[in-house]
Amino acid sequence: MKEIGIQIRKKQAEKMRRYLLKENLLIRDFKITRDEGFVYFPVRNLPKKNTSYKLVKMDFEKIKKAPNSYKEIAVIPEELKNKLPTSYDIIGNIINIKIPKELMQYKNRIGTALLKANKSIRTVCATTSITGELRTHNPEVISGKKSTITIHKEYDLRFYVDIRKTYFSPRLAEERRRIANLVRPGEIVIDMFAGVAPFSIMIVKYANPRLIYAFDKNKDAIKYALKNVKLNNVIDKIEIINADSKNINRILDKKVVKVDRIIMNLPFSAHKYFSHAMKLISEKSVIHYYAIIEKQNLDERLKELEKIANENKISFITRKIRKIKSYSPREFYIAIDITAKKKDADVA
Repeated sequence: MKEIGIQIRKKQAEKMRRYLLKENLLIRDFKITRDEGFVYFPVRNLPKKNTSYKLVKMDFEKIKKAPNSYKEIAVIPEELKNKLPTSYDIIGNIINIKIPKELMQYKNRIGTALLKANKSIRTVCATTSITGELRTHNPEVISGKKSTITIHKEYDLRFYVDIRKTYFSPRLAEERRRIANLVRPGEIVIDMFAGVAPFSIMIVKYANPRLIYAFDKNKDAIKYALKNVKLNNVIDKIEIINADSKNINRILDKKVVKVDRIIMNLPFSAHKYFSHAMKLISEKSVIHYYAIIEKQNLDERLKELEKIANENKISFITRKIRKIKSYSPREFYIAIDITAKKKDADVA
């Protein structure tokens, strides 16, 4: 169906465009057309402006509008659309989404909708919760390129990640930056569960530590951590160690390390390693402890940590708790910043 338009010389076109927009006369659902000498505007009414133009009828090309949300274009029963997840993780050019059981039969349609709504995305994965000591998901590619490897960017840093074999949370970007802001020049930092090393690399890039020891028992995570320290040019300040953090004291004893700061980002199991962290404190250290926990269990966890500290002759000077994000309807991802010192240490 032909639309009404006006033909105007190119020299007058920009002035006319502004006028049509101001008077709400331009039909924005169609593209403005041009040829060698003229510009053609689709209009809903004729302008009153005293400008030389010609009235035409022509086929204007319809503008394809991007959907506001993948939910608008997901081809699933209308009564189920309210069950579609409202959030998901974007890691590089991969979307990682948890799909409710009742929607799994439509997973490929959901993946297709997510690809259409996010032009920079190449792969959509349906994922499960984090499992095992290596903190891995079990992602299933449901649409797009059959690859779980990507490069994620945050704060001018780049990280190689394989979401099938390694743990990485883009939602901790602000937290990583926060910790980097706290690190003082010359500190020695222990990253007990480094993964692909995003905390360690962020700290070196935005602070000036003396050295960071980055541990992880996942061989795949270590492989990508090594690639990432090279990619971000921080190889001289980070020592990557493939080891279980339960052996951290034996490994670091040989290096005679005085530890200033410890990062414990193993949210379901960090408390099991807390006694090993306590043995790293020579005089005074700051510990950034992370947990995914229900609110009603927080006090009990804090008492457990203090009990472990007391058993190791460590006292807490300060303790600050921050909620980073919701993990489930009842669980929160929290950060506890603890300043701890040996009870016999004379620390100002």
